[in-house]
Amino acid sequence: MAVGKSVVGRRLARRLKRPFVDLDQAIERTEGMRVEEIFNRKGEAYFRKAEKQTLREILRQGGQVIATGGGAVMNEENLHLLKQRSLLICLTAPPEALLKRSVGSKERPLLEGNDRQKRIEELLRQREKSYDQAHVIIDTSCLSVDEVVEEIIEVIDQLSAPSPLPSPSGPSGRGRG
Repeated sequence: MAVGKSVVGRRLARRLKRPFVDLDQAIERTEGMRVEEIFNRKGEAYFRKAEKQTLREILRQGGQVIATGGGAVMNEENLHLLKQRSLLICLTAPPEALLKRSVGSKERPLLEGNDRQKRIEELLRQREKSYDQAHVIIDTSCLSVDEVVEEIIEVIDQLSAPSPLPSPSGPSGRGRG
């Protein structure tokens, strides 16, 4: 949370000329209420079930840029699907930066309570193993949105570039004789 998933995702989608899907917004449309209302009225377990179902539906379509909530990868099935059907990129930042970015936000139900920094640190610890399974991890704390987008595009370009073919004369590149 507060690493820039949605703003980076939108800008990346625009650059790649692909549709952008915010998983939380898709859930909100389906449920007819905001994420924080779902948490308050129906609980986190209900939200996670809706998240899992919505993610499955979204991943059936290709060619999209998807921003998931930070907890989506805590579910093994979600993590597996994301790793198999997408380039899974984890945007990260130190707890202090996340706290600073989330000040005043009432739309973060998992940060309710008095010590938000402690809660952020706890969530990061709980999610660390899942986050570490991403194909790419980018620390956004010292980067602008455009710089993050550029890093992602560089990764995509590297992955889509044809691999060099071995030289017909062997790996050394020297001719015979």
